[in-house]
Amino acid sequence: MATSFSASSLLRTKPRLSSSSYLFTFLAFILFSALILNTHDFLFIFRPHHKTHPNTVLFSKPADELTQSNTVPNEEKTEEERVCDLFNGRWVRDELTRPLYEESECPYIQPQLTCQEHGRPDKEYRRLRWQPHGCDLPKFNASLMLETLRGKRMMFIGDSLNRGQYVSLICLLHHLIPEHAKSMETFDSLTVFTAKEYNATIEFYWAPFLLESNSDNAVIHRVTDRIVRKGSINKHGRYWKGADILVFNTYLWWVTGSKMKILLGSFKDEVKEIVELPTEEAYRMAMKSMLRWVRMNIDPNKTKVFFTSMSPSHGKSIEWGGQEGGNCYNETTPIEDPSYWGSDSLKSIMQVIGEEFRKSKVPITFLNITQLSNYRKDAHTSIYKKQWNPLTPEQLSNPASYSDCIHWCLPGLQDTWNELLFAKLFYP
Repeated sequence: MATSFSASSLLRTKPRLSSSSYLFTFLAFILFSALILNTHDFLFIFRPHHKTHPNTVLFSKPADELTQSNTVPNEEKTEEERVCDLFNGRWVRDELTRPLYEESECPYIQPQLTCQEHGRPDKEYRRLRWQPHGCDLPKFNASLMLETLRGKRMMFIGDSLNRGQYVSLICLLHHLIPEHAKSMETFDSLTVFTAKEYNATIEFYWAPFLLESNSDNAVIHRVTDRIVRKGSINKHGRYWKGADILVFNTYLWWVTGSKMKILLGSFKDEVKEIVELPTEEAYRMAMKSMLRWVRMNIDPNKTKVFFTSMSPSHGKSIEWGGQEGGNCYNETTPIEDPSYWGSDSLKSIMQVIGEEFRKSKVPITFLNITQLSNYRKDAHTSIYKKQWNPLTPEQLSNPASYSDCIHWCLPGLQDTWNELLFAKLFYP
């Protein structure tokens, strides 16, 4: 005979759980969920919380380890680093999603970066995607980026390598903007891309040292006797005020092979007082000035600030197993040694960055692109660019002699820098 049940009978027969049973059930549910979802988010419940600004990067490793963060064994890393360190990974071939745009489709690329137009025969460098260990790099979302920039100013500040990243970002975005609703104009040191329907601007400001220098002319700046004026960041900084997103870089111009000349007075002084400092001390002076300027002029609740680490060059192929006297010329594949670090990237500069940023209370997000870019000996413009001067017969007979192993082809490596910028902007 079938047994009938009522709600009241169920309530009478249902056993009562003790408070300890409830706690045990709750903990079991959390552990089970963590296993199923394979995420570290649940474990965060049991970790001590630290109050930090959401846009701040805390350096959890000694400064010298910033140079080769991806060589630190997993067991020495924090749990969050093991789960997802975007700067720790490898390059993989990807024909489905790479390149992110075509060179011919972006009219904003300078002729110094249009490698295909200038005869580069291979295209594999365009098909490589950065794959972090233990996670995936968020897909760049041009629509989201433009909507975020609506009514705002974004500014890149630094040298020609930062300008390359600036142009890369415009190439990633401009296809969503109607032709009549976008423009690019240059005013001395300032270049402004305007997305009219979004009431937004993406700007680049030429300041290779961040401080005032004798290389500040955006067109004529190829001086061998470089001089930087101490305490002069406001000379340029007045143009940066009011930006909603700032992306700084400075490195290449500091590396002269000798001491840096620092002007203590003014460039207008008839008799100039100049002292010479080691590269690291001069660079530290610039970092202190930048951090001080940000602290005094930026509201961290309104403005996000990023700093892109040094962009490596590949001037000595013997360092990656090539022939002596060679460089990036004719290189078509990346370096596979995960510990590779070229001599052109000064670890002492990375140490200065780590030390100064760690002491600062200013919220700045550090984009550590150096190691991942160190692998890309294949991604430089090499000889495939506009040449400023006619090539001599001697140069033509030895292409490596005039190969540009500093700048990068677009599309290419610097698109990845912007993917990392996008990830840190929206998933800090």
